[in-house]
Amino acid sequence: MTEVYLYGVHAVQAALQAGDRVQTVWFDKERRDQRMEAVLQLAQQAGIPAHGIARQDVTERAGTEKHQGVVAACRPQHEYQEGDLEHLLARTPVPLVLVLDNIQDPHNLGACLRSADAAGVSCVVVPRDNAAPVSAVVRKVASGAVETVPLVRVTNLARALRRLKDLGLWLVGTAGEAEQTLYQIDLTGPTVLLMGGEGKGLRRLTREHCDYLVSLPMQGMVSSLNVSVATGVCLFEALRQRRARQIAMQAGQ
Repeated sequence: MTEVYLYGVHAVQAALQAGDRVQTVWFDKERRDQRMEAVLQLAQQAGIPAHGIARQDVTERAGTEKHQGVVAACRPQHEYQEGDLEHLLARTPVPLVLVLDNIQDPHNLGACLRSADAAGVSCVVVPRDNAAPVSAVVRKVASGAVETVPLVRVTNLARALRRLKDLGLWLVGTAGEAEQTLYQIDLTGPTVLLMGGEGKGLRRLTREHCDYLVSLPMQGMVSSLNVSVATGVCLFEALRQRRARQIAMQAGQ
């Protein structure tokens, strides 16, 4: 089985905490600060070999200089498929799903996964083709979220969207020209948020499956936000609404 490499303190630490995927850790022998010591302690507790090497050798293994002094070899992560959706959604009474339609920039994918983890999404759905793979760059930007957020790759996104509808979720897509804004729609129920790819947004067939299209109100000169920024805005509006409803329900008891 082919190994995958990840780098960066948060990414390696999250992988060590998540399970038994990490096989070997290499670290810059000149860096022994508190954050690095925490990583090495986790490796030691798990019985995983950690080797101190020259920074140049860490760079060579990571394939980049932005490794923060640590790189790890791991077994490939389990990849969820369309058939896993029902199981993943059953983990929470009111699921929130993020669909990324053709996000091809690894930095954007990593940032979206990080926001998805912070907002507590049930899973992230992406098409198998024309989408960024989970590379070392994605893992670094995600700061550990790759290890915690179930990523579902589907061969047919339209079919997966129909399945999500059949499971009782409402599909809310983002479109700059939509008259209804994000803040005018109820996101407290079982919801799928759909974000389009860089430049072109949601594809036509994806839009056609949406129950609602919403826009983000823009007050300045720019016409749109970066997809990872827009994703964060949408996810945390859903989280805000859900928490407000929970507080209101508790107050009414």
